[in-house]
Amino acid sequence: MRPTKRLIALGLASVLLAACGHKDKDAPLAFVPADTPYVMANLDKLDDDAYEAIVSQANTELPGQVAQMKSLAQDLEAKGNVDGARLLKAFAAEFDGKTAEAALKNMGLDIKTGSAIYGLGLSPVARVALADPAAWDAFVGRLETAYGKKLDSADAGGQAYRHVALSDSGLQLVIATVGKQAVVSLLPADAAQPMIRQALGADRPEKNLQDDGRLADLAKDKGYKDYAGQLDLVRLLPLVAAGKDPLFSTFLKHQAQQTGEPVPALPPSCTTEASRIAARVPSISFGYTRLDMHHQEQRVDVALADDITKAFSGLKVEVPGLGKEADGPFDVSLALPMEQIRTFFTAQAEAVAAKPFECPAFASMNDSFAKLGSTMQQAAIPPIGDIRGLRVVLDSFTPAAAGQQMPKFTGRVLLGTRNPAGLVAMGQAMLGGDFKLTGDGKPTALPQNITGMLGMPGWAAMNGQAIVIGVGDGEDAKLDDMLMASTGDAGRLSRMHLNGDMYRNWVDLMADKAQSYADAMSQAAGADGTDGADGATDDSAKQASAADRSKAQFEAMKAQAARIVQVSGESHMDEKGLVISGAVEYK
Repeated sequence: MRPTKRLIALGLASVLLAACGHKDKDAPLAFVPADTPYVMANLDKLDDDAYEAIVSQANTELPGQVAQMKSLAQDLEAKGNVDGARLLKAFAAEFDGKTAEAALKNMGLDIKTGSAIYGLGLSPVARVALADPAAWDAFVGRLETAYGKKLDSADAGGQAYRHVALSDSGLQLVIATVGKQAVVSLLPADAAQPMIRQALGADRPEKNLQDDGRLADLAKDKGYKDYAGQLDLVRLLPLVAAGKDPLFSTFLKHQAQQTGEPVPALPPSCTTEASRIAARVPSISFGYTRLDMHHQEQRVDVALADDITKAFSGLKVEVPGLGKEADGPFDVSLALPMEQIRTFFTAQAEAVAAKPFECPAFASMNDSFAKLGSTMQQAAIPPIGDIRGLRVVLDSFTPAAAGQQMPKFTGRVLLGTRNPAGLVAMGQAMLGGDFKLTGDGKPTALPQNITGMLGMPGWAAMNGQAIVIGVGDGEDAKLDDMLMASTGDAGRLSRMHLNGDMYRNWVDLMADKAQSYADAMSQAAGADGTDGADGATDDSAKQASAADRSKAQFEAMKAQAARIVQVSGESHMDEKGLVISGAVEYK
């Protein structure tokens, strides 16, 4: 070989090695089959900011989640599932009173380096990098102690693992240490060895998701950071509809045993029609677009069929406020172009009527679409058929004090419509009162019969594209600006903004109601002669347990709300599908 050719060959080899060299063949993503129907995984090691943000968020949520796990364990115990209750209590104990970082360290897990949750068919598999394999083994040992006996040991292709049957569900929990990774999977109790070996990683998939690059390409296209996920409905729905997936087949057999009926036979039409449905919504993907201690920004992308995106991606909906960044304490704008919505869904209903679903699992959709078609015809009647959208702004909100039925609030409601005058006339006919609105945006005081019900002053104004009503002192001065706000740009469907004070008001209100409900249920349980905690099976005890879980959840929400500066979001339709974005700013 000539020197020049030798240099070229060496150069090409170097480029290929460089291209492949950055991939860790033992990264969790390298064990994920390329055709997995669902996955959530690290694309790379999390940076410090992202890791600290995740840990901080977990610390806020952990107390509520621990309380819910304890309450759920009580429910399992009451239903006779003592083993399940013991395991859940043991798992809750790993986090009880600890920070997330301390709990992860105690379990030997290293979520910063990498993790993946994915489907081997429909069976879920979780792989997490280990910082300390000995700590992981000790954690599994603590679960065994709580369970009351050693988990069964087995071997698959030279890979040791432990497993336990989950009551009479036909499922087994598989736990293993594979190299520097912890692996946990939920598999059929009678899973064949090849399936177990692949779940553990003793056998690699023929094509893996890391080499395939599908998730990485998706993240690059959508702007997701180093952690992303996808639900692939084109792969998932046919797996369910065919009934041949090992996990789903086990579910069908278990269901048949419970009912005493034979395992239902799924006709070939189910697979065909599952693919038909999936073609309308091929996939859903999600990921963080920004993640640090003070910002969490997420995006969800729903891929849709071309006729759906074409119907709405270029549509400019004339709703004042939809075209500007929402900035009120509570400010939400929603496009409701009834004419286009009616046309689109009528076409969908006609398509199903022309070719009804034959698969028993989907047969109910025939009736649903028939009702949808009928509803869309009724929606053509004014004033519904004239609606373009809605905007609601709250400037203040105070929960109702003791003895009061309604909270105190000030704000405005705008309704975009092709016929504002007709809407006003209908409102007058329904509510009574004699008042006239001009079309120049000037406010007119609402009649006394309406303001008397509200307990505060109110005004209305309109122009050629909307009518707006404001209630509360000073709201009359804000109506014209609301009418003149910019309308939605093409494809825009919604905008939302909520500041921290308003969010905390709402969380406090919901938490107070949850507390009142929990107190009432506890008293009812006691009145029935039960304590609601030691295996009581009466409805009051069950409701008390559910109320306790709700209370714990709201307590966690209150702790999180204390950090929030603002929450915002938007949605729009582009040429590929529906895009939903959300952002939270923390103190």
